[in-house]
Amino acid sequence: MRILHCCLSCFYIDNYGYQENILPKQHKKDGHKVEILASTETCLNHKTLGYVEAGCYKSESEIPVTRLQYSKILPHFVMKKLRIFKGVARVLNRFAPDIIFVHGCQFLDIWHIVKYAKSKPEVKIFVDCHTDFLNSGRNWFSKYIMHKIIYRKCAKMIEPYTTKFYGVLPIRCDFLHDIYGIPREKIELLELGAEDDNIHIEMRDEIRERICRELNLGVKDFIIITGGKLDKQKKTEELLDAITIIASDRIKLVIFGSMTDDVFHAVEKKTSNPSVRYIGWINADKVYDYLLSADLAIFPGLHSVLWEQAVACGVPCVFRNIDGIHHVNTGGNCMFLNEGSAEEIAQILKEIADNQIIYKEMKKNALHGANRFMYSDIAKRSIMGPAIRPKNIVQAHNIDTR
Repeated sequence: MRILHCCLSCFYIDNYGYQENILPKQHKKDGHKVEILASTETCLNHKTLGYVEAGCYKSESEIPVTRLQYSKILPHFVMKKLRIFKGVARVLNRFAPDIIFVHGCQFLDIWHIVKYAKSKPEVKIFVDCHTDFLNSGRNWFSKYIMHKIIYRKCAKMIEPYTTKFYGVLPIRCDFLHDIYGIPREKIELLELGAEDDNIHIEMRDEIRERICRELNLGVKDFIIITGGKLDKQKKTEELLDAITIIASDRIKLVIFGSMTDDVFHAVEKKTSNPSVRYIGWINADKVYDYLLSADLAIFPGLHSVLWEQAVACGVPCVFRNIDGIHHVNTGGNCMFLNEGSAEEIAQILKEIADNQIIYKEMKKNALHGANRFMYSDIAKRSIMGPAIRPKNIVQAHNIDTR
């Protein structure tokens, strides 16, 4: 099958471990012909969003990527919200996909995909959602104008031609229904996950010994790991304060990733704690080895894809208790923080590290259910569905959706 991954609703970052990187890679591995259509928005220096030149090239997985620039019919600050591009129809007609996987429907140029779908009744379209009530619609204009009017119109425009809408978190399934009005029966959870080939659970002991040597850690230390793009909402400062409260020579914290400037200035001195190792940014494929080397992964703030990657690695975890993001609990593999304060983090970490009965139970449970978070499984599920849309599709598109 010819699969086009459409990443026009947001940024697309090369060489990352995000869904829009790994899912096309897995589809290619499964034997499909794959291309990526993306905006020019990306992440610069692993910290801030910016832009690259429009053009065509091949990704780290040798997948053709076409980056389109915003149209100039309106000022840039308007176009970056409406997301109107130059050349969407040209790419669709050139590649002639059998399947279009739309990563986020929040762009006005989605009408080009609708037009293509009308001309190709056999094409299958899947739309996912990475927006929720925590990362989107956080002010009046965003919620009631952008999402409830403009982006809802985009979603309803593509809905009659879409085989399945996917929320990548349970809370994002709710967003599709509550904000965009997508029927529940057309929505499924499609978890974020991890790349199978990079997870070597059978080599866990060797990986741990190697990383302990690199970081000057003891093999018998209780190693806790966290990481990602660390802003204030990831509660890195509270986690470091918790390590200070615990004051144990045996408990060590490893932090990887990039910190926003405000976080770095706030925690710079705290990372000099002898129980802390801050290793900076690491490549996506190396993240798995660091997760496998740890006794426990902790993410005391807002969600990131590292939650699912840690679960896929079979590592016991501590997560922030957030409504609609409990799917990472595969049956006793994790505990949840209610507030994420330094005192609460310290208490739960000590409880896990000092109580072998609790920890052994978490470790045993962490090996169950991990396969559902592997992209070999996710990629196959992502393009399942009827081969042909219902015959009344054109009539359905004309239904009043107010």
